[in-house]
Amino acid sequence: MTETRTAQILQEMPLPIKELVIAIKGAGEMATGIAIRLFQANFKHIFMVEIENPVAVRRRVSFCEAVHEGRVTVEGVRAKRVDHMDRIPGAWENNCIPILVDPDWKFLETIQPHVVVDAIIAKKNLGTRRDEAPLVIGLGPGFEAGLDVDMVIETLRGHNLGRIIENGCPAPNTGIPGPINGFSSERVLRAPCFGIFTAIIPMGSMVKKEEIIGLVGNQPVIAQIDGILRGLIRDNTRVRNQMKIGDIDPRGNPDYFTSISEKARSIGGGVLEAILRKYNH
Repeated sequence: MTETRTAQILQEMPLPIKELVIAIKGAGEMATGIAIRLFQANFKHIFMVEIENPVAVRRRVSFCEAVHEGRVTVEGVRAKRVDHMDRIPGAWENNCIPILVDPDWKFLETIQPHVVVDAIIAKKNLGTRRDEAPLVIGLGPGFEAGLDVDMVIETLRGHNLGRIIENGCPAPNTGIPGPINGFSSERVLRAPCFGIFTAIIPMGSMVKKEEIIGLVGNQPVIAQIDGILRGLIRDNTRVRNQMKIGDIDPRGNPDYFTSISEKARSIGGGVLEAILRKYNH
């Protein structure tokens, strides 16, 4: 099947709202939360695009792990890597979200989705344009609603988390992680130097303050608080100095390790509302 024929089939699909074709740029934690929220609301024609070697901290709840592992399941929703856009309809028929390695988004123009969601969370716009789909949604800082996207979803924890912005910009990036149980920067594990990361303690374990979580080269990565090791990057990943490489949840609830966060769920709700505002007439 040619790319042109695949695109034609997708565009000839009926247009009841649940049949919309939704493209999500990125497949990390926030993007996964959005995909699950939409999928559970019976939007089943979702596909996600990723880079060749994505790095995720909360790997247990990130569909981008399918790029490495072939397939993953998060909260009962399945995702699988597909090697070409022709494989997307087959994944949908199997009730699965396809993940396509397409770092330049070259297939978007061919597929012509009804909705594009930039969920890369780069804190800046990496090239998303308002003309990529009838509805283009950006997440957090770096986007301006009405200019480069149609709507922006607020990603800053607090009163406006998940709110839809139809004109203007969201809150600027603070550079400070949102607090959980009173801990903010302390709960984030960062690389002490440039080098290759090696884990000592497996993700999902309970850890204590001052415990060594892993090494970058021969430099230790040390926990600053007690809690559950909710996220950790893959072994043998090359990291930058002060790059975020792990996350400790001070609440210590093991269920939080395998479920998407309240932040991702809220942002997913914002995206769902944005789609309904556009298409539910």
